[in-house]
Amino acid sequence: MNPVPSSLLQSLVELSIHAGTEIMAIYATDFSAKEKGDLTPVTEADEAAERIILTGLSMIDGSVPVISEEAASAGRIPDVAHKFFLVDPLDGTKEFISKNGEFTVNIALVENGMPVAGVVYAPALKRIFWGEKGIGAAHGKVDGDAVAAWHPLQVRALPADGATVVASRSHRDQATEDWLKKVKVKSLCSAGSSLKFCLIAAAEADLYPRFGRTMEWDTAAGHAVLLAAGGKVVTVDGPALTYGKRARGYDNPGFIASA
Repeated sequence: MNPVPSSLLQSLVELSIHAGTEIMAIYATDFSAKEKGDLTPVTEADEAAERIILTGLSMIDGSVPVISEEAASAGRIPDVAHKFFLVDPLDGTKEFISKNGEFTVNIALVENGMPVAGVVYAPALKRIFWGEKGIGAAHGKVDGDAVAAWHPLQVRALPADGATVVASRSHRDQATEDWLKKVKVKSLCSAGSSLKFCLIAAAEADLYPRFGRTMEWDTAAGHAVLLAAGGKVVTVDGPALTYGKRARGYDNPGFIASA
């Protein structure tokens, strides 16, 4: 049976598709990129998508604070407690600039430190994923401004002949290479943005190690999808990856996502 998203999750799906439409309109132009203070790139698509999402979230539930990448980069981070949204309006800006299609819109709801609902939309691939605690996870193809049909997501058992490992296309480091030597790997593939979590949720991959720095808005939506599909994300020290880490500046320690 296909899981049915709540009205909140359906609103987040629609909002992500709206933002994705604007992103693709800019993708088709001769856009330019600039450098933020942290030396990472940003484009007008990041900024336009964030405006759409922040406006939409204020209409969906204006009482819930939002931490969003571009606003956070500019120093605008609200005080958050047990419930807040985490937004990356264009995850994989490097992939967007290189035009390989592997970029996503990420919207997640966090409660008590864990992502309980999330949407990951890859507009260039027209593929969308969602996950919601207590309901399940699903994916589908976007046709126009809607999804024709949802198909359930469920992680698979680790294959006996080895894991399919998905790693960052832009950020693979020596720590990742060293970790891979300790794992029985059947195949290794690269992917950009939060799609890596979704590939595990879709039983298309088994492991995603990430030892380099990520921010909470990079991971929360994909984490929500993977959790709802039966997977997990743990830090390299063992405990589950959590959110709302203000003392760390909302960045993540190294982690491993798996079925």
